[in-house]
Amino acid sequence: MIAHLLPLALVALLLLPVVCASFSRRADLFISRLAVPVFGDYVGGSSRKPWQRSRMRATHAGTTHRVFASRTLFFAGLAGVVGAVLGVYVAVWLVDLFSISRAAILAFVPTPLSFLAGLTRIQDLTLLGLFVLFLFFGATVGTVLALGTYWVRWAYLDQLATARASEIEATLPRTIAFVYALSRSGMPFPAVLATLADNDDIYGEAAREIGVTVREMDTFSTDILTALRHTADRTPSERLGEFSSNLASVLGSGRNLPPFLREQYERFQEEAESQQQQYLELVATFAEVYVTVLVAGPLFLITILVVIGLVIENTLTLVRIIGYVGIPLASAVFVVYIDSLTQDETAMTNVSRDAAVATAAATDENDDAPAGPPTPPISDGGETVDRWRRNADRLVAYDRFRALRAWANHPFRNVLERPRVSLVVTVPLGLLWVLTRSVPIPLGPSALQTLDGPVIEASLFAMAVFAVLHETHKRRVRRLERAVPDFLDRLASVNEAGMTVVESIQRVAGTDLGGLEAEVDRMWRDIQWGTDASTALQRLAVRTRVRMVSQAVTLITNAMDASGDIAPVLRIAADEAKETRRLRRERRQEMLTYVLVIYISVLVFLGIVAALTVAFIPAVQEAAGVGTATPSSAPGVGGLAGAFSGSEINTGAYELLFFHLSAIQAVCSGIIAGQLAEGGTADGIKHATGLLALTYAVFAFAL
Repeated sequence: MIAHLLPLALVALLLLPVVCASFSRRADLFISRLAVPVFGDYVGGSSRKPWQRSRMRATHAGTTHRVFASRTLFFAGLAGVVGAVLGVYVAVWLVDLFSISRAAILAFVPTPLSFLAGLTRIQDLTLLGLFVLFLFFGATVGTVLALGTYWVRWAYLDQLATARASEIEATLPRTIAFVYALSRSGMPFPAVLATLADNDDIYGEAAREIGVTVREMDTFSTDILTALRHTADRTPSERLGEFSSNLASVLGSGRNLPPFLREQYERFQEEAESQQQQYLELVATFAEVYVTVLVAGPLFLITILVVIGLVIENTLTLVRIIGYVGIPLASAVFVVYIDSLTQDETAMTNVSRDAAVATAAATDENDDAPAGPPTPPISDGGETVDRWRRNADRLVAYDRFRALRAWANHPFRNVLERPRVSLVVTVPLGLLWVLTRSVPIPLGPSALQTLDGPVIEASLFAMAVFAVLHETHKRRVRRLERAVPDFLDRLASVNEAGMTVVESIQRVAGTDLGGLEAEVDRMWRDIQWGTDASTALQRLAVRTRVRMVSQAVTLITNAMDASGDIAPVLRIAADEAKETRRLRRERRQEMLTYVLVIYISVLVFLGIVAALTVAFIPAVQEAAGVGTATPSSAPGVGGLAGAFSGSEINTGAYELLFFHLSAIQAVCSGIIAGQLAEGGTADGIKHATGLLALTYAVFAFAL
């Protein structure tokens, strides 16, 4: 018996480095050291190299083509070996499967299918025939897995390129607005691109793509026209490629750059509005499809199956497959597809923690710059005491615990920005609640009925905490974003009147700015205490940690370095912020109707299920002449004599299944409603929590 498992042990041993490579740097390096010497020379002269390299450049793969292609062939070969071993097991299984007699097959199958009896000849194969059979299945399965692995590795790069293209095009309008504003302020264009590249954490994937252009110019001394043309050829985004090509043509022809950038900015804003309209129409169609296919369709099918199950024949298994597998799986596919059409709006709204930390670090470095050269080591009786080495060790320890200290300094803010952290506390508390409510847990089918109530209660607790944290942070971000255009407009108006930037901030501070009023007042106090305007603005961005504020601050501070007249730049930033806010508001208003439709459809689902539980099942029991339920191991579970077949049907199991189906439908519909309305699955947790709470209340108190 142990000898039969040795090939499987070999498969596990071969796959162990691949599994470890996902989380171990050493295992990943070990695979590269195995793959490159074996396949490196082959992939170096491969005719497919240009096609593969273009995809690697588009995705910023972070490794060379030789290493990636060698690892791909290594994984494909490993999959072929594993598939060959598994193919032999498949062949053995087939031999055992058809070891039954020819007469037994002929007695079981109808006459038109009598040819299946010929399959029993497999057991009569000679040793050579069995070897050929095992070789065939091993080669077939191994080849399929090897080719599939090779194709998946390169297809994955295509998917990454498509995702990057979407992210680039989503951030392109505000990136062009940044370039237009700084070029309007008088900053040299190469410096504008370098500034954009330095702020890629704030301006997103389009700025990172331009950052490659800047590095090419700095590292290889490439002229700006050639670097922009290379960007047009390299980028996976057609719109950025078109913009880079047109920009190179304008720079080469000597045309005035700001009018061209303004034209491009307005065009991309119009395209963004047009794309949003197309997206809203598409999402509206998918909302109708969801309600029809994943709410009304399963409800209609389940109702028919329940009627058949209660009156004619047991259909519990089929209904369970639809409810426990079909609805969640179809909803997950729907969520993934909708998510592929647009980016998560929360990710486009909040400034990343890395960007905020980088800005804070830069500010701290400016404040804490050393006043003079370092003091040399002190000699004490012929023994050198390296104080600076000890200080360096202290700094290393300080940096090692930087994340922990940042968390300890602002624990509530970090929890609000990362509501998933709450699951570390709520999930264990939920499990403790389940055990407290359910112990002792009975064995068998009745365990499901014992556990479902506490599990749903614990889920409601965890989801509610997550939803409250997420919604609190999101409302704060929205409140600050609403104040940004007004703040920029007022600064521009005062600056146009002839005041300096500091005087403009003084005039704006103390006025009604909505969510930004307290932060602007604090910024003015920083300036009063001796901080320069740029540093005060950077501290404002660090405190708010909102992407729209950080974008405006980055634009203002860089414009201040180029010119004292920043009013045109402020107007551009204000217009861009207004346009972004308007598009988001239109989306929420358009999707509100379909969110209500999903709510109504879930309520209809719940109402029909409640009617089946309260009215239909008792009516069928009465019509069948069954007054009481048969005993069962689960409380409230009984039987029903079928009106036509005379078989006993477990009506209690149907009622329990109705409860589970309603809970599953509530969670799936709530998540999809939030994603349709606001662009992220995290936004659907609040809808799922409300619908699940309503479902639980109906079944716990009303039924």
